[in-house]
Amino acid sequence: MIVPIASDHAGFEAKEKAKKILEKLGHTPVDYGTHSPDSVDYPDYAIQVSEKVNSGEHDLGVLICGSGQGMCMMANKYPNIRGAL
Repeated sequence: MIVPIASDHAGFEAKEKAKKILEKLGHTPVDYGTHSPDSVDYPDYAIQVSEKVNSGEHDLGVLICGSGQGMCMMANKYPNIRGAL
């Protein structure tokens, strides 16, 4: 399964670990960023994954941020997504 994944700067290291876990489970993660621990705005990355899942292009996605709250709030703005911690 192809799994879109993204994080903000606070979740960057966790995202990198999650990608490895997904690969070990036989999935193909597609990384939408961020690509470093430098400060970024989480909505820029949450939107990319959320649009892919909301459109039905992918069945699920993974969003990671420092608290988890921001990514969930952004993802839940889409009608076909239910983000949770």
